[in-house]
Amino acid sequence: MACVAQKSNMEFNCMTRYKIEVEYDGTNLIGWQENQQGQSVQSLLQDAIKNFCGEIITVYSAGRTDAGVHAIAMPAHFDLQRDWDADTVMRAINFYLVNQPVSVLNCEKVDDEFHARFSCIQRQYRYVVINRRAPTVLNKNRAWWVPQKLDIALMREQAKKLLGKHDFTSFRAAQCQAKSPIKTLDSCNIIQNGEEIVFEFAARSFLHHQVRNMVGTLVDIGLGKPYDIDEIFAKQERCAAGVNAPACGLYFVKGLYATDDSQQ
Repeated sequence: MACVAQKSNMEFNCMTRYKIEVEYDGTNLIGWQENQQGQSVQSLLQDAIKNFCGEIITVYSAGRTDAGVHAIAMPAHFDLQRDWDADTVMRAINFYLVNQPVSVLNCEKVDDEFHARFSCIQRQYRYVVINRRAPTVLNKNRAWWVPQKLDIALMREQAKKLLGKHDFTSFRAAQCQAKSPIKTLDSCNIIQNGEEIVFEFAARSFLHHQVRNMVGTLVDIGLGKPYDIDEIFAKQERCAAGVNAPACGLYFVKGLYATDDSQQ
């Protein structure tokens, strides 16, 4: 619980910090971050909290997903002036999110030093491809349909080269605001289950569009295009890599923290 002094009378105002995990369908949202272009995950959560307790607050997340990107369990946090029961907060937010593509999966009180973004030590993403000749109906807006047969073995061989610490300039969006293109990819797996191909990535942080650009490049490789990951790294320019995979197949899976049981 954080306490801040009010300048007018030097009274202390104690805040309670809440950590939540959020599931959302990003199909018709502009992404996580609030702006004037449409509904975002952040704006929907903040509006729900305002409707619940009257407080105008900012919700901070572990990641800022783009329009059309989904989340299975996005960590986020916010501060409230009143010390509510965590379960009450979760149920109240979900009440005001009814019929919206956002749901709070759980809620807990955390120390005021916790920060959903800066305390996160690993972020995990998943990308889903449906590889078959017939168009996908049930997975529309949930996966990337690739009708041509993919060479999974070749994709896996090249994917191994993405692991470790590299300059990911060639997989970075032009509008990326990160100070450095150097990132360390902790894991990279390609799992095939019939016509469904799942790409799984984990790292402390990612560049803007890095996951989608890596998937697009690997799919291009699987389609027989003459890309080599080592050569793409060496060129350090976006045009050296493959296509930017569509947003619909990307999912933020989870964020890990040093306080998690799995990390102790």
